[in-house]
Amino acid sequence: MAKKGKAANEALFEEDYVLRSLGRIGYDPDIALTELVANTWDAGAAKVAVIIPTDTGGLLSVEDDGHGMTEDQFRKRWMTLGYNRQKTQGDNVHFPTDRADWMRKAFGRNGIGRHGLLCFSDHYTVETWVNGMLSTFVIGTRNQPSPFYIHSHETGERLGHGTRLLVEVERHRPDPDRIRTVLSGRFLHDPQFVVSVNGQSVPLSEHEGLLEERKMQVEPGLNITAYVVDTTRTAKSTRYQGIAFWVSSRLVGLPSWTVGPMAVLDGRVRFAKRYAIVIECGAEWLSEVESDWSKFKTTERTERLFEAVNEYAQEMVEKLSANLIEENSEDALYKNREDLRTLPRRSMLEVAQFTKTVVHDQPGIPPETLNKVVKAVIKIQKARSGASFLDKLMQLDEHDIDGLDRLLGQWTVEDALTVLDEIDNRLSIIAAMEKLSGDPEADELHTLHPLVTQARWLFGPEFDSSEYASNNTLRTVATSLFKAKREDQAFANAAKRPDIVVLSDATISIVATESFDSARGHLATMRDVLLIELKKGCSEIGRPEMNQAAGYVDDLVSSGGIEGTPFFHAYVVGHTVASNISNVNPREFNGVLRGRVTATTYNQLALTANKRLHGLKARIPSRYEEVSGYDLVQKVMGTPSQASLVPSAD
Repeated sequence: MAKKGKAANEALFEEDYVLRSLGRIGYDPDIALTELVANTWDAGAAKVAVIIPTDTGGLLSVEDDGHGMTEDQFRKRWMTLGYNRQKTQGDNVHFPTDRADWMRKAFGRNGIGRHGLLCFSDHYTVETWVNGMLSTFVIGTRNQPSPFYIHSHETGERLGHGTRLLVEVERHRPDPDRIRTVLSGRFLHDPQFVVSVNGQSVPLSEHEGLLEERKMQVEPGLNITAYVVDTTRTAKSTRYQGIAFWVSSRLVGLPSWTVGPMAVLDGRVRFAKRYAIVIECGAEWLSEVESDWSKFKTTERTERLFEAVNEYAQEMVEKLSANLIEENSEDALYKNREDLRTLPRRSMLEVAQFTKTVVHDQPGIPPETLNKVVKAVIKIQKARSGASFLDKLMQLDEHDIDGLDRLLGQWTVEDALTVLDEIDNRLSIIAAMEKLSGDPEADELHTLHPLVTQARWLFGPEFDSSEYASNNTLRTVATSLFKAKREDQAFANAAKRPDIVVLSDATISIVATESFDSARGHLATMRDVLLIELKKGCSEIGRPEMNQAAGYVDDLVSSGGIEGTPFFHAYVVGHTVASNISNVNPREFNGVLRGRVTATTYNQLALTANKRLHGLKARIPSRYEEVSGYDLVQKVMGTPSQASLVPSAD
């Protein structure tokens, strides 16, 4: 029979569940004690005393003078698995009342560092006191119903505030000198946070990673001391990277690689992650610091300070970067290794040397920028070496080689490309019209319509002129005329095509040319107007469609808003034209021919255009047969086109 009751529904935990969930904290004393000291930082401590026993079995302790915890706070924070400090207490450290004007960013994120003592034993003791009340908790982990639990709890009295952790070292006894060096490297940036191990702390001037100490004069009577530290000699990472300013043994703001308005380095480069610079200023600089110690005031003195520090930092970057040039160069070259392999040996060496030069001259260059530079140089080398060109030559047959020889003998490459690009553009438009005009899945508004309206040459050589352009007066009259039928739709490059008007059943483009009329005092007036109406869907152009377009011309002529007496060339484009109508409808006004409405189809436009291009498309069918209509539109328009949801039949 199955067990009943509350216990049967509870999850069970292996005895070492918490220890296994800690990762390296559970077996690496360097990391375990670093995490515990980071907790004291988050508690607003100024002094931390770590005592490490000389033998296994002795008592290890970590004591701080931070804000401490009440019994209720301890149960909520310490006893919650995965306690989210950031969510509950925020990013900033809360200090005891006697340090209310201090500022720090907290380390804590995932709530596992506080269990660092489990690296040394399966149980430990926490003493924490605040407001005169002392709470002592013994924490155990060998209990299946709960991964860790309070084994015992006592209360008492103690003045002040703080927390003390105690554990009997059963395993992984740390080396005091090693821990002292590690902790001094991890927390070197803040002089107000002093960590001692067995009664000894490491001053900055004696730090194992100190590379240089230099005294500098910013101006007479105002001196500073600069320290450069290689943090990797003692610790793999630090909480803060960059330049830290100390004024009278107190940190100003937070360390950063930005000094005042000047960015010294990108914090993501290797140099920035490895080295730290401390600028120590005496009490004479106190007047230059904001009252909340968040930053320096903006004064002539601080500007000179920033200039001096920036100059010094750049000098150190250049001096020390020699050790990192090889590493940074290798990173960038490795990311581009596939492209590098396509180059000749000599070109590969030139790219490598160029990369080293860039890193040497710009040691703070961001990794992604260096990667782009290397890509660009590889492309240049390919062009210079002719590798890509040689690959193409090897694939040519003898007829193509003869043709290439004749081409280069009669044309410059630039002239040939200019002509070929224009021909290719026009042939691509024809091919796109043929592929998409009969495709029921095609969105003509976003593909064919903008394509056709920009290719005025399709309607005749007389319209193949850059003089045809959108006219403000014409656009105003047309917008008013089509207002009732206008749809609130967008099309490709809408902002760049003011000549387009989208209606419920069509797209209309209206452009015009202008000339100077001597009869009107040589003022500019419209000479010719080109109106293109493209019907949507598999439409047939009949008498109603022709009459509608004729009405547009009549309304524009009689609107009174157009200067001059322009001739209107109107084209109605659909998929078919009804057999019972005339393809051309002249428009007279007061006995004067003012316009002509012509019906045509996409196929007729394509056929006519093909003839004007002397049937070139038929001579090179493979160039366009394998390319989809959408890709051709994208190529011609230079903008992303709608992808087909259904594979094209072509």
